[in-house]
Amino acid sequence: MMFASIRETLSKLVQSPFGIVRAEEELVDPAKVLRAKCEEQKEAQERFAKLQQCNTRVNSKKATAETCVEELWDFLEVVDKCVAKDLFDHLK
Repeated sequence: MMFASIRETLSKLVQSPFGIVRAEEELVDPAKVLRAKCEEQKEAQERFAKLQQCNTRVNSKKATAETCVEELWDFLEVVDKCVAKDLFDHLK
């Protein structure tokens, strides 16, 4: 098995006229990961439920001036505050 790990390591290296460079690894956006995690929190779930209720109410009416912008902003505010407190700890 030792040779397998050496082979994997070597396969990640690519010869280039400028020397040895690492092959590109699959990058993961930490903001997306944190956003998904924050959307699962209780407060975000409560705001999302209010947004869904508003959307259901608005979509059930044929003609209305009501929009769910306030509910959307409330939801996004909660998620963004959650993401902002940890995002820069994950950036390189």
